[in-house]
Amino acid sequence: MSGHSKWATTKHKKAVIDAKRAKSFAKLIKNIEVAAKIGGADPAGNPTLADAIQKAKKSSVPNDNIDRAVKRGAGLTGDAVDYQTIMYEGYGPGGIALLIECLTDNRNRAAAEVRTIMSRNGGQMADPGSVAYNFSRKGVIAVAKDGVTEDDLLAAVLDSGAEEVLDRGEGFDVITDPSELVQNRKAIQDAGLDYDQAEVEFVPNVSIEADTDQAKKVLALIDALEDSDDVQNVFTNMDLSAEVIAQLAAEDG
Repeated sequence: MSGHSKWATTKHKKAVIDAKRAKSFAKLIKNIEVAAKIGGADPAGNPTLADAIQKAKKSSVPNDNIDRAVKRGAGLTGDAVDYQTIMYEGYGPGGIALLIECLTDNRNRAAAEVRTIMSRNGGQMADPGSVAYNFSRKGVIAVAKDGVTEDDLLAAVLDSGAEEVLDRGEGFDVITDPSELVQNRKAIQDAGLDYDQAEVEFVPNVSIEADTDQAKKVLALIDALEDSDDVQNVFTNMDLSAEVIAQLAAEDG
């Protein structure tokens, strides 16, 4: 799940973990292909591609797979890559807002899958614009604490145009304008700090705190959406308190 609440249930069974990893690899590869198609095969001159490659490497995607994706996307292998980005809007159980970002080569298939998943899991589709206005497009850099203090981060991004640094409990989120994500990520690295992920996300302007029962239903819906090959990201305005997270973790463990 992407967006304001970065929490998901732990998966225990190896088969489930392997299936999730395979789907994650496929989505990361798709991002590389699209970035290479739009901006060319050279990461040095294509920061979007550089970020997509770095994210794939952080997720342990093999280098051979990454290289093939770059060449395929840039048209160097003769294979055609034609993906469209489509954003669907809807509500989950209890009126939680959802933005569902798809990257697909078949618009009709993606729409049908999203609608089916939503209806089967207590969700409801919404008209274009009726949910999106609640979100702002931001660069979000997630940094684990691991000895890193808020002052360390503030010092690193002081001159890079970061908007704010938010304490998320186990880590920090550095919020930037989307156009300044790369320079802030580089500033963090130049300061000798590591980061978990750096992405452009849709951040809610106002969040809704969910209780445990509602959170379980919304997380199940998000999980089902993210199982679709066409769904790249799901953004939500759901916020989870420390108590709810602890309850969910205890039930899952």
